[in-house]
Amino acid sequence: MAITAKMVKELREMTGAGMMDAKKALVETDGDMEAAVDWLRTKGLAKAAKKSGRTAAEGLVAIAVEGGKGVAVEVNSETDFVAKNAEFQEMVGAIAQAALGVEDVDALSAAELNGKPVSEVITDAIARIGENMSLRRMAGVSGDIVASYIHNPVAPNMGKIGVLVALRGGDEEFGRQIAMHVAAANPQALNVESLDPALVEKERSILTEQARESGKPEQVIEKMIEGRMRKFFAENTLLGQAFVIDPDLSVEKAAKAAGAEILGYVRMEVGEGIEKKAEDFAAEVAKTMGG
Repeated sequence: MAITAKMVKELREMTGAGMMDAKKALVETDGDMEAAVDWLRTKGLAKAAKKSGRTAAEGLVAIAVEGGKGVAVEVNSETDFVAKNAEFQEMVGAIAQAALGVEDVDALSAAELNGKPVSEVITDAIARIGENMSLRRMAGVSGDIVASYIHNPVAPNMGKIGVLVALRGGDEEFGRQIAMHVAAANPQALNVESLDPALVEKERSILTEQARESGKPEQVIEKMIEGRMRKFFAENTLLGQAFVIDPDLSVEKAAKAAGAEILGYVRMEVGEGIEKKAEDFAAEVAKTMGG
């Protein structure tokens, strides 16, 4: 029976096995999908499959900078124990370096690393280490200067929070100060124009309702809303925030004083937005020891 790419893909998705292993299993079983799954299980090559349903909300963010380009990647694991594993750290660092040569996470997943696609490198690591893992996302910036900062690094260029800042003008030290500010202040966007319109509209709606409850005249209410929106923009945009190094200045004014223009930034924190299952510590340890 002819083994097609579609069959190989389907078997890989079912078992988490590598591409060549999936193809070999189909060849050995003459294309019988169920038999191929069993063949992989007997060879220990489908071990990753039973891990794939577990929530992977721990892990590491790693950054890589080369010339005027910087990238940040998040690779998740189930527990913080694995994030402290030297093998896992080495893999995440290598994935970050590979990210310098691609534009998005799909391309990174397919990029070659040590002779295999990154997706297969991760699948192999799942089988060896015994936890679910995933390449969740990547993001990058570019500019004349790209500065980086890792908050509480666990290894060079990786930790729980990674920040990249791209500048035109200024210097590396000022860029690092801005990166530290971003890590601490967690702005929602660079400036007002780049804020999510839905977020702005939601905030304006809430503030409008609050203002109307005051019972003040309409013209007073409008001024109240605009004043509160200005405060919202100042608190939630990088350029509008008070600079943590010198709170008397906004970040925008600090940049002008340093002769720099902030072109963009990336702040990536492990697990943000992932819903974690509540689980007591004893259950977590029992699950980890059970494999």
